[in-house]
Amino acid sequence: MAEPDAEYTVDELAARAGVTVRTVRFYAGRSLLPPPRLRGRVGLYGPVHLARLELIRELQALGFTLAAVERHLQRIPDDASAEDLALQRALLTPWVAETREEVELHELSRRAGRQLDEGTIEQLVSLGVLERTDDGTRFTLLNPTLLANGLEIIDLGMPPEMLHAAKKVVERHVVAMAAELQELFADNVLRPYVEQGRPAGERERVRQITDKLKPVTIQALVSGFERAVNHTLRRKVSGS
Repeated sequence: MAEPDAEYTVDELAARAGVTVRTVRFYAGRSLLPPPRLRGRVGLYGPVHLARLELIRELQALGFTLAAVERHLQRIPDDASAEDLALQRALLTPWVAETREEVELHELSRRAGRQLDEGTIEQLVSLGVLERTDDGTRFTLLNPTLLANGLEIIDLGMPPEMLHAAKKVVERHVVAMAAELQELFADNVLRPYVEQGRPAGERERVRQITDKLKPVTIQALVSGFERAVNHTLRRKVSGS
């Protein structure tokens, strides 16, 4: 977090935010940044400008289009402090580190320890281990640690249609769970914080709740799924 009374020229602000001066001016022209304070003919920017730039970069890293970034920032009060913007950024931070990696076919085959044919690649895509890039010459390896597991499942002769259906089942349920959990968090943590007028004393508590909630929730989902699978198997075996 920048010093509360820090001021930067446009060059200094761009350097602190890790963007170009042209990018700063582009965002300012789209009203994504408030006007700078003028000292003569020099524009001076502060911690709020830096926090907004960092928030914009976080949104873009999450795949937000420029229009979506604009809509999100429009919902943030004009008088939001740098600390409020930093909290917004913390709430958007991914719950787990991204492990996506773009690789070419020869590198993918090297890691697999064998030449991958089109049929195997299609099954890895169905499993959610790979995604095809737009140009078709490279692949996005969604989680490198799952490559070996995916190949083992394929080698067991699982029907491709079953793999695709299984992926759809998982996606459908995890999206629904994520939406419900987000609503719970908003109703019980974020909404009271906003209704209280975003008190400075509560800001750090909300951030800490967010940080602590992420690993606990993920572990609870994994444990809950394991218990549910065991229960289902026991019920099937017993015929009840």
